[in-house]
Amino acid sequence: MIKNIRPQVGFASNNVKEHVLSKFKAGQSSNEYIISLCKQKLFNEAIKEFEFSQKKTRFCLNLNTYAYLISACSYLRSLEHGRKIHDHMLKSKSHPDLTLQNHILNMYGKCASLKDAQKLFDDMPERNVVSWTSVIAGYAQNGQGGNALELYSQMLQSGIMPDQFTFGSVIKACSSLGDIGLGRQLHAHVLKSEFGDHIIAQNALISMYTKSSLIIDALGVFSRMATRDLISWGSMIAGFSQLGYELEALCYFKEMLHQGVYLPNEFIFGSIFCACSSLLQPEYGRQLHGMSIKFGLGRDVFAGCSLCDMYAKCGFLSSARNVFYQIGRPDLVAWNAVIAGFAYGGDAKEAIAFFSQMRHQGLIPDEITVRSLLCAFTSPLELYKGMQVHAYICKMGLDLDVPVCNTLMTMYAKCSEFHNAIFFFEKMRYNADLVSWNAILTACMHHNQVEEVFRLLKLMCISQHRPDYISLTNVLGACTEIVSIEIGSQVHCFALKTGLVIDISVTNGLIDLYAKCGYLETARKIFDSMINPNVVSWSSLILGYSQFGYGEEALELFETMRRLDVKPNHVTFLGVLTACSHVGLVEEGWQLYRNMEKEFGILPSREHCSCMVDLLARAGCLNEAEGFIHQMAFDPDIVVWKTLLAACKTHGNVDVGKRAAENILKIDPSNSAAHVLLCNIYASKGNWEEFARLRSLMKQRGVKKVPGQSWIEVKNRIHVFFVEDRLHPEINKIYATLEELLLQMLDAGYVPFQK
Repeated sequence: MIKNIRPQVGFASNNVKEHVLSKFKAGQSSNEYIISLCKQKLFNEAIKEFEFSQKKTRFCLNLNTYAYLISACSYLRSLEHGRKIHDHMLKSKSHPDLTLQNHILNMYGKCASLKDAQKLFDDMPERNVVSWTSVIAGYAQNGQGGNALELYSQMLQSGIMPDQFTFGSVIKACSSLGDIGLGRQLHAHVLKSEFGDHIIAQNALISMYTKSSLIIDALGVFSRMATRDLISWGSMIAGFSQLGYELEALCYFKEMLHQGVYLPNEFIFGSIFCACSSLLQPEYGRQLHGMSIKFGLGRDVFAGCSLCDMYAKCGFLSSARNVFYQIGRPDLVAWNAVIAGFAYGGDAKEAIAFFSQMRHQGLIPDEITVRSLLCAFTSPLELYKGMQVHAYICKMGLDLDVPVCNTLMTMYAKCSEFHNAIFFFEKMRYNADLVSWNAILTACMHHNQVEEVFRLLKLMCISQHRPDYISLTNVLGACTEIVSIEIGSQVHCFALKTGLVIDISVTNGLIDLYAKCGYLETARKIFDSMINPNVVSWSSLILGYSQFGYGEEALELFETMRRLDVKPNHVTFLGVLTACSHVGLVEEGWQLYRNMEKEFGILPSREHCSCMVDLLARAGCLNEAEGFIHQMAFDPDIVVWKTLLAACKTHGNVDVGKRAAENILKIDPSNSAAHVLLCNIYASKGNWEEFARLRSLMKQRGVKKVPGQSWIEVKNRIHVFFVEDRLHPEINKIYATLEELLLQMLDAGYVPFQK
């Protein structure tokens, strides 16, 4: 019934509006009529009446009418009309009083014409606190916090004392500059003044502290407020949500509802939906979604964007789609939100569909749109679509935007087009920002291009950008990959000099590097220096101890970790299972393996299963190890069978070794390691007939043993050696040194092992 009436009501309201306007005009002067329109908030009509009346020969406005018209221009943010009205007033030789001049100052500030505002302010013979505040607010609102603070200082020197509105504007200016030290001084100034308890100043302080990530200070201001309004609650809830205190945001939202004084608006719902999104709690979000509909915000753009984002991040893409279509008039921000939701949710097809719909609606995509869309292309199968979007970006001229170029580079890297990513980076290198450098370093690590990481690091160090914690984390990863302790130590020194060593990702990278290079004492010292090590820190050190045979230390560290209630992850269990294998603790290993899923919810991976096979096989339980392989949740790979085969060689088990080798050769018939290990098993048992047969088979199949190799880093150069290598330029010196060492060993009583 109501739905059927609504269109008629809307139609009638237009007729009523025309009737009211004609009634106003009848028997009224232009001044009275314009003021009447402004009082009814019909600002556009008031300005049209002003423009129409200008054509009359005897058209004269009084100061009160000018004030109303200037306020209308402030509301509409219409600088063009504001200037016209100001010029008309000057030409009419009217003498504006201080109140009208303040209105004009306010209008210029809100219309972002700060030059006009400053000129008028400088020409004013008399100024009061409103005059100063209007110009300070204009600078603060338009991102010129420095000028606002300078003007505030001049105001104090002139003897004019600030009021609550001045404090609100100057605190906002301080917040935009990020100068928290000055912000605290202003806070003290507010407290000393008579406006210390005023809600406008207190709300500005809460906003400043939350924007500076000082949630405790913001909470201190909020808790001492005698009265709070919707802005106070909204600022605190938004601060909690943005700074990672999502549960506190929900609690304060609940408390606000419980007090029953204020109803939440679209901005508060937006913050609450963001909190649910970060918590990955769609059920909370669904309940709040229902509440927002009850409060009449179901079709609101701002709340709808946050809700759409929440559903998408929680994996409910169909709900995200439904929410988007419920928004009354989705703007560019709303379209960007839904495209980003589907792109990050892994649904490239749907993200492209929304992108097409958006263009058909007549909206022009911006840099945020294309960056969100590019994030949908993460595999080689989607490369062609990514290239089409790249062509569109070039067509629209968005390829000059550095963040867009960074996203394009990342897209090519993720789609396995590393050479294109490098080519793209080289083209934009001289315009690259810190994100660009980190993106290409991350791409190099993703594609195992370690040498390229070091080359780019040298170029980065001579550019205008210095490495940050992300850069160092990638470089430390590269050092770990090639076991380069020399370069890693230099990076460590750089981190200490720049203070980046306090970042936990850098510290974890250093622990991992030193542990994997065998410098366990250094790794432990870094670990012990950490105030609050996370699970990555613990796991890196445990794994380092395990890999170098310090099983007992690894298990002891694991027990300490559990006592401190640090939840282990899959890497931690790789370390402790390896430790059990080295120490020979079969029962303890079994217990840990069973508890992985039961107690910690970690599903065993191939790597965990390989550790269990190694544990059983090292302990001589070869049949149990073979049985474990057959009951694994996934098909065994070569690594698992090689682990068993190597143990069979150690323990001389021909039967199990033969079956292990056969399984390896089923997967890879030309695998040389399987042939060689099985040959060694036959030889150790004196089964020369089978040994000869297998050697002959290797020749027939063209299987050649891959020679072992090792490397060493000396003075930033990596020297690689093969078995019986004769290619090194200093090979004669190397062999002479080896012979000298052998003689010293024999003199010391060493007896070579002979089979």
